[in-house]
Amino acid sequence: MAILVLAEHDNKELKPATLNAVGAAAKIGGDVHVLVAGSGCGSVADAAAKIAGVSKVLKADNASLANQLAENVAPLIEGIAGNYSHIIGASTTTAKNILPRVAAKLDVQQISDITAVHDADTFERPIYAGNAIATVKSSDKIKIITARGTAFDAAAKDGGSASVEDISVSGDSGLSSFVSAEVSKSDRPELTAAKIVVSGGRALGSTEGFKIIEALADKLGAAIGASRAAVDAGYVPNDYQVGQTGKNVAPQLYIAIGISGAIQHLAGMKDSKVIVAINKDAEAPIFGIADYGLVGDLFTLVPELTQKL
Repeated sequence: MAILVLAEHDNKELKPATLNAVGAAAKIGGDVHVLVAGSGCGSVADAAAKIAGVSKVLKADNASLANQLAENVAPLIEGIAGNYSHIIGASTTTAKNILPRVAAKLDVQQISDITAVHDADTFERPIYAGNAIATVKSSDKIKIITARGTAFDAAAKDGGSASVEDISVSGDSGLSSFVSAEVSKSDRPELTAAKIVVSGGRALGSTEGFKIIEALADKLGAAIGASRAAVDAGYVPNDYQVGQTGKNVAPQLYIAIGISGAIQHLAGMKDSKVIVAINKDAEAPIFGIADYGLVGDLFTLVPELTQKL
């Protein structure tokens, strides 16, 4: 039994989510191969070959794969799918764009966002915003899976010595084209990979109000997150959103400030190792899962906390 992991990368470096996907593959058992599809991605393939537990790296290097468009990557995976019992990607926008197309082409059912592996056929995945866990058993010959990175330990990025094999690419499908990408740049850690996350909610009241979140995050070397309410209100960009319709995070420390704790938000951060909540409402649901809670005015408490750090 061999398992194919779709690498997440920017043609220069592997994304941390790839290591978690390899960790999920290791739970299933069997030979683990990594597909690196991109353009000028030789350094990425070399990095993938060093991941512990990986036995082979398939490198598809072609200009048509530069931006990993689903319409170009899916046929590539479809062509080699017969060699694998499982095809796995991280639960990221890239894999969620590509793998459903692969599943449709292969006429199999995708199993999305798994959080545990029982055996090679049986998996757990959250439903109802994480309030229930479904156990799913698949009889498909090839299983297409996305794995929630926060639920699986990352494979060690060093220690492996896999071979790198070049595979042929049919080229551009002509079904879509890349126009442009607007990527936000920040000196802070990436939200989904940060060890500390400081998140703010609607109670901050404005973009100006979020500056106290930024000051605390800078002191802690943390990433900044937000509730959907804060994003919808326009206080911060969409890529800050944590929750069911945002990003899933599981840092060592999660500080929720002015966030009441709607189930949609909890679904995206409740796996954090330590949760600290600051809210003036002592009955806020966030305190139900917080390890530490502080009831009071955030505009007084947060600057004081920042000053004492």
